[in-house]
Amino acid sequence: MAASFTRDGVAVITGGASGIGRAAARRAAEAGMRIVLVDVNAAKLGTIAAELAGLVGLDNVMAETLDVADAGAMVHLANRVAQRFGAPTLLMNNAAAFVSGGAGGTLDPIENWQVTLAVNVLGPVNGVQAFLPGMLASGRAGAIVNTGSKQGLTNPPGNAAYNTSKAAVNAYTQNLARDLREREGGRVSAHLLIPGWTTTGEAEHRAGAWLPEQVIGFMEAAIGRDEFFILCPDDDTPNATDHKRIYWNAMDIIENRPALSRWHPDWKEKFAEFMGRELPR
Repeated sequence: MAASFTRDGVAVITGGASGIGRAAARRAAEAGMRIVLVDVNAAKLGTIAAELAGLVGLDNVMAETLDVADAGAMVHLANRVAQRFGAPTLLMNNAAAFVSGGAGGTLDPIENWQVTLAVNVLGPVNGVQAFLPGMLASGRAGAIVNTGSKQGLTNPPGNAAYNTSKAAVNAYTQNLARDLREREGGRVSAHLLIPGWTTTGEAEHRAGAWLPEQVIGFMEAAIGRDEFFILCPDDDTPNATDHKRIYWNAMDIIENRPALSRWHPDWKEKFAEFMGRELPR
């Protein structure tokens, strides 16, 4: 059975200075793990690293300010982690770039696309390329968690670059999971974390949203059940609603409906009617 937070394990968490990553780091400290935090925000990284050092000891915390889109930097980090702590038992590729969708839509500035895809897609790829060989060679049980998004599944209009990046994370992580389960004797699993509406960063918590700690609790339980898709609800949107939206989106292909028919004026009423029914079994 897969596990995420294990005593004497090693957790590598990107985007670890705030939000979901920070909540994961705190949970890792509670479990008595050695912790490697990666983030581009040096100030926030220093704050959480000091907090964790007070819980697990300074010798059991590494804090690295680097960009996960830098493949060489990630490999160099993996080598230093291996020398100090050994291979990770939990690799959480959580760092993400969110550039708000602009008026140009798919013609938003190319810089928005480059940053978003470099961090959100190549970030997880770089994390796996850097750390997975050591995880496999160690022979220890381990879990890789890539943070996706519901926007990568249902593709709502308004931010094509972000949606595209998270759809790619979904596809990549499914391929990773299949690769790992086919390896003889392999004890490393891959999981796709799909948060719902979550209060992250320094945003004010609003009714309906989940706290990052709730997401991590849900993730830990799901990994314990060997689940791949970790589709988190929130207090505003239950899983049943997510399931219907995902099902409708997939049926666009099968029924050859217009792209993103959920938002097409000719299909608006049909979608509303569908949401009022039970899903086919």
